[in-house]
Amino acid sequence: MSDFAAARRNMVDGQVRTADVTDLRILSAMQDVPRERFVPPQAASLAYLDLDLAVGGGRRLLKPMVLSKLIQAAGIAPTDRVLDVGCATGYAAMVLARMAAEVVALEEDEDLARAARTALAGQSRVTVVKGPLADGWVAGAPYDVILLEGATDFSPQALCRQLNNGGRLVCVLGGGAGAKAVLYYRSGEEVGSRPIFEATAPLLPGFAKPAAFAF
Repeated sequence: MSDFAAARRNMVDGQVRTADVTDLRILSAMQDVPRERFVPPQAASLAYLDLDLAVGGGRRLLKPMVLSKLIQAAGIAPTDRVLDVGCATGYAAMVLARMAAEVVALEEDEDLARAARTALAGQSRVTVVKGPLADGWVAGAPYDVILLEGATDFSPQALCRQLNNGGRLVCVLGGGAGAKAVLYYRSGEEVGSRPIFEATAPLLPGFAKPAAFAF
């Protein structure tokens, strides 16, 4: 599809608004950010489809509906600092930068990190950093919001420790039919959680449940 502006409108109207995403900042950002620039050139015509879109290295961008609902659940304020875990080529980081004061975009794949830096060049609110996703980015902590751009098999308590008091982490927990998007929130030294909607997402590297030892 060559009319990407029309494709963006269709994505927002058909995939995002219909999923009860009402935050006008999210709708505006997803209407304006050119998703086709964050995918391989041969996949540009697929950029606005309702799917987790492959971007190389076995990684995928979250489908627009899941991404938008996670961001809405995080309740991002204009003064918030956000850690985007598994930023891949940087699409979500660009959307987040339209809403937050600062975004640290973490990626462990060198090729994807390079692509993110290129796609986000000139975006002063985003810093792309490279390191193991499961470790988060301690050097920039604490954060007001942490977004996992994929699924985790286990509760991400180590990342929750990088949250400010009052901070929120959003992710997809589990795989298959029982997977749910979950909101974690920190209050003092305690971390609570609640499911927010049913969702599936590709598993992020480093977030697989350790294999059980068999005798």
